[in-house]
Amino acid sequence: MLKVIATTALAVIAWLAFVAYSAFSGLWMNPVVAEEDTRAFFDYAVETIGDTNRGATSLVMIERGAIVHEFHAGPEGDVDRDTVFAAASMSKWLAAYAMMALVADGRADLDAPVGNYLTRWQLPASEFANEAVTIRRLLSHTAGFTDGLGFGDYTADETLPELEDELSNPRASTGEPVQIRVNIEPGTEWNYSGGSYLLLELLVEEVSGQSFEDFVQATVLDPLEMTRSGYRAIDTYTNSAGSLDTDGARQVGFQYASSAATGMVTSSADMAKFVLAHIGSTAASAPLSPEFAKSMRAPLGRSLGFDIWGLGTILYAPTGNGDFIFGHDGANDPAINTAARLNPESGDALVILVSGQSSLATTLGSDWVFWQSGYPDLFATDAVFGSMMVPALSGTAVILAVAVVLGLRTRRKA
Repeated sequence: MLKVIATTALAVIAWLAFVAYSAFSGLWMNPVVAEEDTRAFFDYAVETIGDTNRGATSLVMIERGAIVHEFHAGPEGDVDRDTVFAAASMSKWLAAYAMMALVADGRADLDAPVGNYLTRWQLPASEFANEAVTIRRLLSHTAGFTDGLGFGDYTADETLPELEDELSNPRASTGEPVQIRVNIEPGTEWNYSGGSYLLLELLVEEVSGQSFEDFVQATVLDPLEMTRSGYRAIDTYTNSAGSLDTDGARQVGFQYASSAATGMVTSSADMAKFVLAHIGSTAASAPLSPEFAKSMRAPLGRSLGFDIWGLGTILYAPTGNGDFIFGHDGANDPAINTAARLNPESGDALVILVSGQSSLATTLGSDWVFWQSGYPDLFATDAVFGSMMVPALSGTAVILAVAVVLGLRTRRKA
């Protein structure tokens, strides 16, 4: 009997381990629509938007490098492909792209200490080596910062602090004091850090001799003809989605002290241009060569054994051929959510900008990734764990049933 009990326990443990491992490979999940049916996914997305968002949404779907479907909706029907939305942390992807333009021009070295480029501010002394903080590590959230900084709101009538002042005393969205400094050995862990991108913003200014906003305008926005993107407070733009709550009611639009980390506004048409620049459709005007653009999705940040971050890009899922579906998400209060996903192998992509619902863009982005690749999206953790329940319980029940039968037989023999 002891042997039966021990064998049963090992079998249950082995089964649960298999279920967990296979769940993160997508074995227990199903795509929301049939494979390779772009129109079906678009219809699913439009229905989901209608069911969940009373605010504003702008959706663009790209197939094989061309825009094939668009959907735009607002509380008053006043949203189109050129309506500007707050990008939130999607701003980091554009900032990283601009930083890589400096690297491509030989004006900055990915692996040189960032202190070599700074005169206006320096990292506070710590027990760890500030010299190990490099551009590569700042871009990939592996520089040893643990601030987890989300930038707090500034009203339209407030004067934004200088970069040096914000670096020394950032206004965090939590209202708690935060310090931007090296707290763990650089290069050893991945920790999401808004402070890293605030420091990169200063670095761009020091190296380029321009304001961050002017440099991005000249280096990225103008060449890609992203005429509906910029860094002013969102309420100053015409045709603006503004800041809507979950009832679709307009709220005060805030400004932010870090353009690089969270301050950009953009439209779905502009983000589609940026996405297409990564797959060669606008190669002639793209600021970065295809090789440099591809280097931005080389895996650098890891969590729980998974590659999750590149040089300013989120690695949502493997493509199966050694590459990654990549892009960036953003979220902010009261209910801002943005997402862009790009499959470099198929040339397919999705851009969705939302004001009025706090998770819709990320949810649809995650659905799109699994539909495209068969692998769960990085942000689909709840769906992955949910998919484990039925096989875990049913398999365990079968093992226990077999164990009971074997136990009874053993007892009879005894």
